[in-house]
Amino acid sequence: MEFLQGRALLNAIGNLELTGAYAEALSKLGHDLENVAAQEADAALGNGGLGRLASCFLDSLATLNYPAWGYGLRYRYGLFKQRITKDGQEEVAESWLEMGNPWEVVRNDVSYPVKFYGKVVSGSDGKRRWIGGEDIRAVAFDVPIPGYKTKNTINLRLWSTKVLSEEFDLSAFNAGEHTKANEALSNAEKICYILYPGDESIEGKILRLKQQYTLCSASLQDIIARFEKLSGKHVNWEDFPEKVAVQMNDTHPTLCIPELMRILMDVKGLSWKEAWNITRRTVAYTNHTVLPEALEKWSLELMQKLLPRHVEIIEMIDEELVGTIIAECGTENPGLLEKKLKEMRILENVDLPPAFAELIKPEEDPVASSEKEPETSKELDINLEDEPHNLQAQENNEELPEPEPEPPKMVRMANLCVVCSHAVNGVAEIHSEIVKKEVFHEFFKLWPEKFQNKTNGVTPRRWIPFCNPELSKIITRWIGTEDWILHTDKLAELRKFADNEDLQTQWRAAKRSNKMKVVRFLKEKTGYVVSPDAMFDIQVKRIHEYKRQLLNILGIVYRYKKMKAMNSAERTAKFVPRVCIFGGKAFATYVQAKRIVKFITDVAATINHDPEIGNLLKVIFVPDYNVSVAELLIPASELSQHISTAGMEASGTSNMKFAMNGCVLIGTLDGANVEIRQEVGEDNFFLFGAQAHEIAGLRKERAEGKFVPDPRFEEVKAFVKSGVFGPYNYDELIESLEGNEGFGRGDYFLVGKDFPSYIECQEEVDEAYRDEKRWTRMSILNTAGSHKFSSDRTIHEYARDIWNIAPVGVP
Repeated sequence: MEFLQGRALLNAIGNLELTGAYAEALSKLGHDLENVAAQEADAALGNGGLGRLASCFLDSLATLNYPAWGYGLRYRYGLFKQRITKDGQEEVAESWLEMGNPWEVVRNDVSYPVKFYGKVVSGSDGKRRWIGGEDIRAVAFDVPIPGYKTKNTINLRLWSTKVLSEEFDLSAFNAGEHTKANEALSNAEKICYILYPGDESIEGKILRLKQQYTLCSASLQDIIARFEKLSGKHVNWEDFPEKVAVQMNDTHPTLCIPELMRILMDVKGLSWKEAWNITRRTVAYTNHTVLPEALEKWSLELMQKLLPRHVEIIEMIDEELVGTIIAECGTENPGLLEKKLKEMRILENVDLPPAFAELIKPEEDPVASSEKEPETSKELDINLEDEPHNLQAQENNEELPEPEPEPPKMVRMANLCVVCSHAVNGVAEIHSEIVKKEVFHEFFKLWPEKFQNKTNGVTPRRWIPFCNPELSKIITRWIGTEDWILHTDKLAELRKFADNEDLQTQWRAAKRSNKMKVVRFLKEKTGYVVSPDAMFDIQVKRIHEYKRQLLNILGIVYRYKKMKAMNSAERTAKFVPRVCIFGGKAFATYVQAKRIVKFITDVAATINHDPEIGNLLKVIFVPDYNVSVAELLIPASELSQHISTAGMEASGTSNMKFAMNGCVLIGTLDGANVEIRQEVGEDNFFLFGAQAHEIAGLRKERAEGKFVPDPRFEEVKAFVKSGVFGPYNYDELIESLEGNEGFGRGDYFLVGKDFPSYIECQEEVDEAYRDEKRWTRMSILNTAGSHKFSSDRTIHEYARDIWNIAPVGVP
């Protein structure tokens, strides 16, 4: 659903090994390469780690000479451009396409019909046909992705939506009904307006579902058209899974499954059995999250209205699944069978298919059965007001209880993915274990061979040599070759030089040079002046409660409060100077995340204008964080925070980018942090917090009222409530950390539980940073240990274990 590409120019000339020649040519024309590159707008096609991972994968696929394409949507206004005002985050539309996009090639000759609504009818041949409804066209825009040191260039095909000219209502327009005349075009175009449109309204839900189906339908039609063209006159559909692998990134492209089935059966004339066999061998699913809200569910009623044929196919798949579960589990233990069906079915709160309804009857509660009053025709005629219990209720002015509303009927997209995919993978070792033991446990017991781990990776090209050329030169000089850019395992050779004074001196000089760039950038973007002598402490990622930017800023508040209680000499002796940098977007309708942004900016305004504190502590929120900003901040970083509640971050990839650039991490044992810590060494990673296996017990303890908060945590909350950071009412934000349970209460993300261990760990950070040689050694060992986190390795593993293709011509 998203590709977070960043700027293309430096990446393209870097992959073509033309950076020096290109810079020289520009210089002769009176231009500076860095200034020219800065004119390019970041492509607004993504937002977070999911989109950036997809872009890293494209770079590796091209570099490693795999025949692969990416498919997405061409969003006109992106997610949003973030502005920071006195009220916090403000969202405005992205303007990246206003001057056109020189990197794309419009393919007006490549377009496909996409249908919504309508009805399904049976033809004279007995086949089902989807007719009527609303028809649009998806038009291809191609973005070339060049590989590094290879002639291979692959394609990112983005779909834009429109309607045919005949859909324009000329008579309505000439009658002055201009809006009505343009309604069809407007409905089509808005599908590609915004990435992740708000879906709290029914209109928002319809738009999101239209986006997902447009992506799946247009892409599959394109894949099938290319397969048929290359097959020539004799198309053997059995060969399709041997030639095509469709990797679904998260649940957004789940509709690939019923859409491939529909095309194969309704358009190409295959039987259900043939289409089902081909589909299951073609599609694979990568799970990127354990958060329940991200394991998408769609209203069955909405989907029936918008995609009636697909619901028929999903119902048939669900029926196949029910049959498989019953065959596996048997009917001897109805309670166990009912539990499995409730957890595993694709259709939630939907009656069993008629073929199985008689096999499974819910067990009758004997107590309830004995209390049940007989419903004879005589008793049914009695006026309820004459019943003694109702008379009593009337005398007490009590209302009779409302009947419980029926739970909504839903389509569980993640379950559909698992059932129909031949492979299911998580994206870090700990995440893949959670997927098997918790998220999809019953499926894992049924099909253990499906489940795999594929730890994420990032492209080393963009994230070391292209964004940090000074460090890159140092690495090449000490390793003796630049082969490490393709074979990152060679980075491990830096370990033997970690204590070398010459390397340490060069290493620190490169880091300071990068910090100076950030000093200038922050002055330009925020007006704040920071010292390059301070530690640069950075947390940049999507704003979400589980990522715990709140824990970070409350730690800063604690630091500030302690500073204020000391005199100048004590402060200087106790604390290492820090510049604490935040960046990231809060989703437009995520109120609590936006409160966190507001809180960070209020704390920043107070601390940064406190003359007593000066350069000992600065807090900066960088507006409109994107790939280009990351390429500036990451090379300059010295400490990076990856502090999610354990078990909630699938992998994370920014942690890998920071480690590659010699940044020391502070974090929990979550996502890829676990594997990074193993590689860089326990002494070179600052660890704190509860572990994943403890989280459920800690939440239960909290719900039972047994949690006793640390006095330092209570002190910080009281300090915030005192109004020291301005007049804004932070009660709802702070109250989310209080109480034992309930919506918006009970500290679900365990900020209070981990706070003491976090601030104690930060004291260890200060102590290590004071020892320049020790810190530089840790920095070098982080770069050396990042060798396993190249997306090249990840792609090779997907190709070998999931797509079943051998590497061809791999450098």
